[in-house]
Amino acid sequence: MSRIKQCFDKLKADGQTALIPYITAGDPEPWVTVPMLHALVSAGANILELGVPFSDPMSDGPVIQKACERALKNDVSLHHVLDMVGQFRQKDKDTPIVLMGYANPLEAMGYKSFAKKAQEVGVDGILTVDMPPEESEEFLSIMDQHQIDTIFLVAPTTSVERMEKIAKNARGFIYYVSIKGVTGTASLDVTEVTEKMALLRARTDLPLGVGFGIRNGVSAAAVSEVADAVVVGSTLVNCIADHADRPEDLPAAVANVLAEMRHAINARDMAK
Repeated sequence: MSRIKQCFDKLKADGQTALIPYITAGDPEPWVTVPMLHALVSAGANILELGVPFSDPMSDGPVIQKACERALKNDVSLHHVLDMVGQFRQKDKDTPIVLMGYANPLEAMGYKSFAKKAQEVGVDGILTVDMPPEESEEFLSIMDQHQIDTIFLVAPTTSVERMEKIAKNARGFIYYVSIKGVTGTASLDVTEVTEKMALLRARTDLPLGVGFGIRNGVSAAAVSEVADAVVVGSTLVNCIADHADRPEDLPAAVANVLAEMRHAINARDMAK
């Protein structure tokens, strides 16, 4: 059983919603990424989403685009990201880690080489934004062979027919993008999210995560009413940008941001 499934099974048994923070590996300095990951777990993260820096992150808004630029100035590559996961695993054997990024770095490394190394260092899942299920047969097969869950995105504009195709191919959990557009640019519509969650739940038994547009404890708690996981990215990356000139303060800073969301989600979970 994968760490992701174990995590969701335990949370479901305890009546809790997963909290999944995103940060970009190597932003603002490579040495601070692993301490931030540990700090996020201490603040209540259940699963970690670690971004692989890419020069053209088309799904991401300006906040995460700038984070990728800062990381790329530090020459952070996919190989470095995998090394960071290995460093994290020296102290934390249990918290699932999902890599989020784009197909080009994976293709450059080679799917088989990536999957082998990712399994060795302790990666649990991969979310490749520009890898549609229609073109993922080889990729899925290789990831399955190395026990790496392949996670797909569902957008507000995704048709029911395509939801069914995604549900068939997805592993670990399905990530619902709560807004139209790129990350960090709009406010979410909880009513629409609720409607889409119902459509998805009719087509899959996998946990459903919701991200994009979650900026504070209020929005995180609202989403936790209908989702199995709350994914927060741009708010944390904004915090990182604000502290880029003093990276030694970052573990505590991102932990404070996430702890507020964790508290709000816990309060809503207890009230259900």
